[in-house]
Amino acid sequence: MLRRAALLLALLAAPGAAPARADGPAPDLAFGAYQRGYYQTAFAEAMKRLDKDKSDAAAMTLVAELEAQGLGVKQNMPEALRWYRLAAAQGDKNAQFALALAKLAGKEGPKDVAGARDLLEKAAARNHAGAWMQLGILALEGNGVASDFAKAAENFRRAADLADPEAAYSLGLLYREGRGVEKDPQQAAYWLKRAAEGGFLAAQVEYGILLFNGDGIPADESGGAKWLVRAANRDNPVAQNRLSRLLFFGRGVKQDRVEAAKWNILAASAGLRDPRLDGESNKLTPQERARVEKSLRDYLGK
Repeated sequence: MLRRAALLLALLAAPGAAPARADGPAPDLAFGAYQRGYYQTAFAEAMKRLDKDKSDAAAMTLVAELEAQGLGVKQNMPEALRWYRLAAAQGDKNAQFALALAKLAGKEGPKDVAGARDLLEKAAARNHAGAWMQLGILALEGNGVASDFAKAAENFRRAADLADPEAAYSLGLLYREGRGVEKDPQQAAYWLKRAAEGGFLAAQVEYGILLFNGDGIPADESGGAKWLVRAANRDNPVAQNRLSRLLFFGRGVKQDRVEAAKWNILAASAGLRDPRLDGESNKLTPQERARVEKSLRDYLGK
């Protein structure tokens, strides 16, 4: 599992990425340009930094990421890996994480789980949330040995405590199923809520359903519906299907058969068919059907 977004966020959170205060150090042009999408400038400024200081690990990692993704420069994975190795040897946790992902993906040759784990442990020791998350995934995968759910839960918790929403979601699921931790609906709801608030889409769906049903927390149909609305608008078919049900029958939201039919069509187009909702849609009047078509056009043109 390649977690490129985690690396990008980590790069932007690097010390050099923060805006300079009026009485502070000079602004970091390389990371500032990268953050704003001026990739050629970011590459040029990072190379200037390396001309001045060949041990600038953060600049090495930035150059590597630009070359790995082909941002502002021609994509060059061998050269990107070279820069990642140099930065990782300097102790840069973002480079260690990226290099570990490359080893897991076989971009350096045959898949190297042991080498990746070693790098992930080094990055995790420096509080890299993505590294803890990936170590949790490795514990679940087993890689030739039995899955270690308890170890996975511990690693996910470390990542979640560092504000990784995917890790909070994964930990919530373990609490819900009682895998690696004692089954605990309240803890499941707590971690799923944290993941949902962190913007993790699957968690927004799961937490919305939990909240609606009162599973591990007091039932709040209106609150649950709001999370489903948020996830449905992010094109999640499960959320669209559940929201359609709520709208057809007026649970947690005001009944709106037109909007209900719209969401049912969108969920069905993603492969989630629901005969009961199709039956409700077939009861619409010609005028309502015309409004559904308009609502669909408006949504798809968003």
